Amino acid sequence: MKKWGMLFAAVVMLLGACSSEEPEAYQTLGIDAVQQQKDNGAIVLDVREPEEFAEGHIIGAVNLPLSELEQGKDPGLSEEETYVVICRSGNRSVQASTILHDAGYTVINVSEGMVSWEGEVE
Repeated sequence: MKKWGMLFAAVVMLLGACSSEEPEAYQTLGIDAVQQQKDNGAIVLDVREPEEFAEGHIIGAVNLPLSELEQGKDPGLSEEETYVVICRSGNRSVQASTILHDAGYTVINVSEGMVSWEGEVE
């Protein structure tokens, strides 16, 4: 019985050491947390293309298309700010959040996108 316990502990430790899953580099929140983040001073960063952004976006949001980030364009953002990153459905914001986080920015990814936003738009 003692051997099985030691074997189990060794297997658990080995699996933990071999795990390729890295801790999440940035926080991900639901669409319902966006307004609270804005109220706390975060800037909403909409990574949809300009045409999509023009069709309606969260009031006060800044448009920085993912396509520009992928091309290595300087985002012109402040490392002092927190950015809430949103797109249409939640896919592009993951990519943009990764790029921005790796560049040293503080980002919060929104798991849903503008299709789920029920607040006012401009």
